[in-house]
Amino acid sequence: MRQVKHLLESKGSTVHVIAPEQSVLEAVRRMAEHRIGALLVMQGKQLLGIVSERDYARKVILQGRASTDTPVRGIMTSPVLTVSPEESVEACMRLCTDSRVRHLPVVERGGVVGVISIGDLVKAVIDDQAEEIEHLQRYIAG
Repeated sequence: MRQVKHLLESKGSTVHVIAPEQSVLEAVRRMAEHRIGALLVMQGKQLLGIVSERDYARKVILQGRASTDTPVRGIMTSPVLTVSPEESVEACMRLCTDSRVRHLPVVERGGVVGVISIGDLVKAVIDDQAEEIEHLQRYIAG
């Protein structure tokens, strides 16, 4: 089974961040601009939390709050579950499903080196299964 570092090698390690004092509206704009579902909330190099579309829907829209007046700090999820680059895709899938999270920051030597999503994990599992099926078909065909 592949490791997280293999996913980052293929997808890239771009990390999209926002400061905790910025508005939720700015967070939503950035997520839309980059076509992503979450931003890491960071103060300098310190990971404080994560803000996602789910946080926006649950903690702003459904509560009738204003996106312009609400700081990211007020709706972010904290603490954040993180993984190392050496973690297996299988272990990350378990972590996401058991914890009901969709994004996992990848941390190495105290710094964020990337983010993987449940979509990245599902794709990796499907790719691995397709490869295994191909090997089995070649074996059966002789």
